[in-house]
Amino acid sequence: MADEDSGARLRRWTRTEYDRLIAHGVLGEDERIELLDGVLVVREPQAARHSAALVALEQTLIATFGPGFHVRPQLPLALDDASEPEPDAVVVRGAPWDYARAHPTTPLLLVEIAETSLAIDRDYKGSLYARSGIADYWILNLVDSVLEVYRDPAPAASAPFGWEYCNRERLARQASISPLAASSAVIAVASLLPPT
Repeated sequence: MADEDSGARLRRWTRTEYDRLIAHGVLGEDERIELLDGVLVVREPQAARHSAALVALEQTLIATFGPGFHVRPQLPLALDDASEPEPDAVVVRGAPWDYARAHPTTPLLLVEIAETSLAIDRDYKGSLYARSGIADYWILNLVDSVLEVYRDPAPAASAPFGWEYCNRERLARQASISPLAASSAVIAVASLLPPT
């Protein structure tokens, strides 16, 4: 994200420091900023299609996973000491109040909705999520009207954070997918995409 080759020195933030900035009102809770590997990154604004896709995604995931799980749309995820992204949706075990004291750390499924952020979601965030061991990462690609599925994180020296996903699929509208954590469920990709 930052141009570290420019010679500029960056001041990296920890997740604890970032949370303090929010607690003390330096950053508002509603500001569209997330912490990615110590860097404060401004999140892309949401267009109407992105918002509609988020609602469709949330409804589908709630129906797919059912009781014992919940979907957290655009809420913080405590990945590591230097990263607190706010993915478009994550599925975690338990109930909402199970996370009243701390953000979840290990989602069962993480989904980003991409229109203008496609390159960042694929390369930068994908490498960060792989480094954190997230086994099931999806990008709802509104540009090409496909669902990109990323699995099997592994070390990769050329990736931004030294990790990448070995298994990558692009699923078209007519395809279906089963989340790793709900392997008996089947989601029609068309249910996640805007109508044609």
